[in-house]
Amino acid sequence: MSDAARLMIGLSFITIPTIAFGGYFLLSILRRQVGRENITSDQMDYFRAGHAHAGVLVTLNLVGQVALDAARLGDSLTWILRVLLVAAPILISAGFFGGAPRTAGGSAGPLIRLTIIGAVILSIATIGVGVGLLLPPSA
Repeated sequence: MSDAARLMIGLSFITIPTIAFGGYFLLSILRRQVGRENITSDQMDYFRAGHAHAGVLVTLNLVGQVALDAARLGDSLTWILRVLLVAAPILISAGFFGGAPRTAGGSAGPLIRLTIIGAVILSIATIGVGVGLLLPPSA
């Protein structure tokens, strides 16, 4: 494993406790009625989506970091893709949590736009990794 992959994977593992805390937060709300009266069903849906996307996308990021070691890309492009793979889960999850509607039946908050930005970044990163893995070896 390259030093770059080790660095990015290490940083990614540091984010995992925030995902675990988010799961604890969701379970604590679901298990009790006290304190839940101010949280709408729309907000709960956004919280669940933020938590689920965080876990899955951080796992994808970890796989992508290792895959980039085998990709046939230049150092600069590889670093850009490494950073994008870390940024995408953060942006997507932050968009769901930060965009949770504030009132019953209310529309999503402006931070929901982060999910779109994160999805575009994730698409660029995963396509970049895939193309890098499919490139023929240099002669």
